[in-house]
Amino acid sequence: MIENVNPKTKFIFITGGVVSSLGKGLASASLAAILQARGFKVRLRKLDPYLNVDPGTMNPCQHGEVYVTDDGTEADLDLGHYERFSGIAATKNDSVTSGKIYQRVLDKERHGDYLGATIQVIPHVTNEIKNFILSAIDDEDFVLCEIGGTVGDIEGQPYLETIRQLAYELGRERTMFVHLTLLPYIPTAGELKTKPTQHSVKQLQEYGIQPDIILCRSQIEIPQNEKRKIALFCNVREERVIAALDAKSIYHVPMAYSAEGLDEEVCKYFNLNAPKADLSKWKEITDVMENPEGEVKIAVVGKYQLQEAYKSIAEALTHGGIANHYKVKIKWLDAQDLEKNGADAYLNDVSAILVPGGFGIRGTEGKIAAAKYAREHNIPYLGICFGMQMAVIETMRDVAGIKNAGSTELDSNCEPVIGLMTEWDKDGAKQIRHKDGDLGGTMRLGAYPCLLTKNSKVAQIYGTEEISERHRHRYEVNIKYEPILRKAGMVISGKSPDGKLPEIVERPDHPWFIGVQFHPELKSKPFAPHPLFVSFVKAAIDNSRLL
Repeated sequence: MIENVNPKTKFIFITGGVVSSLGKGLASASLAAILQARGFKVRLRKLDPYLNVDPGTMNPCQHGEVYVTDDGTEADLDLGHYERFSGIAATKNDSVTSGKIYQRVLDKERHGDYLGATIQVIPHVTNEIKNFILSAIDDEDFVLCEIGGTVGDIEGQPYLETIRQLAYELGRERTMFVHLTLLPYIPTAGELKTKPTQHSVKQLQEYGIQPDIILCRSQIEIPQNEKRKIALFCNVREERVIAALDAKSIYHVPMAYSAEGLDEEVCKYFNLNAPKADLSKWKEITDVMENPEGEVKIAVVGKYQLQEAYKSIAEALTHGGIANHYKVKIKWLDAQDLEKNGADAYLNDVSAILVPGGFGIRGTEGKIAAAKYAREHNIPYLGICFGMQMAVIETMRDVAGIKNAGSTELDSNCEPVIGLMTEWDKDGAKQIRHKDGDLGGTMRLGAYPCLLTKNSKVAQIYGTEEISERHRHRYEVNIKYEPILRKAGMVISGKSPDGKLPEIVERPDHPWFIGVQFHPELKSKPFAPHPLFVSFVKAAIDNSRLL
């Protein structure tokens, strides 16, 4: 594999220590962004040590959102950061887990590919990880690989061994190790403590890896003598001990890292001459965020009590705000609270309502109540995936008068306005699923085309009549109910090319009421905000002026 890799491609491996959730994904994405700003071509990859094949069946309250790529890969939410910061569409070649690695190794063993060898972590598992890291590389100047978890995690050991071997095989002139650690501040002592970083680096060295750059997460400025101490005890040049301070927003991070000299040190390490980073687009974005013309409050009525379960939703709303020069203040609401206490108690002070995706019956009546409140009070409404389905059910029940309208996902005895999808077309091939089949990887996943009704609101928003958006769901609105929905004031304004699958609904009698079966938030970027979110936030701003 190594001999087939473009010799100009450099590899940067990003590891983390001390504690999790320090921001390795953001650090990786930010480094990629500032390398791009110097004119380099980059690619970002995530290696997750957990044994799940992918995060598709993992609880969002534990793991956060599942990010979906165009090719239908269910991936870690860090790939969302990668895409938002770099603008590069991720693929199945950019996300792997130990589950996938071991699955491939065992499949090969069963097939006889190892010719009777005893299968071991070294070399078989490590070789498979190498294959992933080195695959599908074209003419990239840099491939940035983030290793999930923290140094010392037992499940992460094969990955550390793999990148150690790659550094040996590729040569240190083509590989760099970046280690992100925490410098805790002890208020009673009035000191930043470097010992956790020292121990983390020592453990990394025990695996045969010497970090070339240390990113130090800190709440306060890091004194030069502390940087000097870290450099001395961790065997790193002082100028390569980089402060990673808390930022005003994630979109300030690329400029902050560049100001600390991160990209300059990377270029020096690899002996590369490149122009200074042009971070003007990041400056424009952050200037708007720091000096908004106003603030608008938007409710997100969800069911998962972890905001990272809706990470892309939150970022897409921020992007919509940037495009309108407004700050979006999100009011996070638990759908179950609306069920208990009524929608008015929670929604009477917001300018728009967004109901995101989800699975299972918990909180569904609260989401339906949110859709009803938006319809009856002429408040802008955006329903995404499950949020669209709940809006359809609300219209069928409260306007069309079909009181038992529902989804077979939730009630097998309902009027099946929403039903399980067992067959559909993808790229000309028929996809078939079964009710009792595996849950993982069996949904309608990835990018699908959608045709928009001429002169519909969504056609005006998109500025075209054919779009492609990413999906992640099993259940669909049944097209046979279209005449009833139309009579009740809801039109299906977007469909699959064969006309069988409703993709978008809207209410022409409402200022702004749209539901989409897909996930537009996954394609939104700060410098290329999704048109639906731009229009939705504008509608919220217009509504706020009427309140």
